[in-house]
Amino acid sequence: MSRGTTVRATIIAAHGRHYLADADGLRLQCVTRGKKTNVAVGDRVQVTLTSPDQGVIDSIDERDTLLYRSDQYKSKLLAANVSQLFIVVATEPGFTDDLVSRALVAAEAAGITVRLILNKTDVTESLAKTRARLQPYAALGYPVHEVSAKGRPEETVAMLTPLLAGQSSILIGQSGMGKSSLINLLVPDADIAVREISAALDTGKHTTTFTRLYKLPALGEGSAIIDSPGFQEFGLYHLSEGMLERAFVDFAPYLGHCKFYNCRHLIEPQCAVLAAVEEGKIARMRHTLYGQLLHESSQTLY
Repeated sequence: MSRGTTVRATIIAAHGRHYLADADGLRLQCVTRGKKTNVAVGDRVQVTLTSPDQGVIDSIDERDTLLYRSDQYKSKLLAANVSQLFIVVATEPGFTDDLVSRALVAAEAAGITVRLILNKTDVTESLAKTRARLQPYAALGYPVHEVSAKGRPEETVAMLTPLLAGQSSILIGQSGMGKSSLINLLVPDADIAVREISAALDTGKHTTTFTRLYKLPALGEGSAIIDSPGFQEFGLYHLSEGMLERAFVDFAPYLGHCKFYNCRHLIEPQCAVLAAVEEGKIARMRHTLYGQLLHESSQTLY
């Protein structure tokens, strides 16, 4: 294709302001016009070629979903057009409930289905305790899938493959949970792909952390899995009060039943949500997180 041709492509990796796009098998190194960095892995974009393998991103197609996190000052786009989020936890090292809970809220706010993957179930001494920690999430209706990527790889692939078919999925989790092992099982050529992407993005060693998308054509059209770098914090400063209360699935039966229509569910009298917390129908941990997120959303500076 010649310079000046416009093609439709999917962003499969991002590093700083440099992007790698896939246009029906053609890999394109891309940049945005100006200093914009509002492109996410998974975005469907229009690219104008500047050479046979390079281009400029002209526009982003309308997104089905956008998953991102934010602190007080800026947003960090995780992925666009994903239909499913897998939160990967493990028997060891220990995971933080705060990260899991925040990821659940972010996904609910974005309209993305959530599943939890409990990896390293072969570490039996920690298994019962970890299962108990995940029970509150299972009780909220979030499926928990138990796997052992290294101990029982065939079973792991057999369990997860049907869940990935026809879906655009993203894996997130803290470092050490075994996300890389899962990706290598589900995408046999992942290591090769990472090296190719790293070279294209000029990120040096292929261990450099960046978000990347792998297409899964064998599982049907639209099937893809996105691997994201491990991170320890999941800020949700971008969610408004209304978005927050609706993103807590356990609040749903009680919303609209408070005495005051503008109830914030913190200290107000005759609040249906607070009553449910007192009665044990909503876990106190969840309500504490809600209050924390409400406070954060009031601190936003952008």
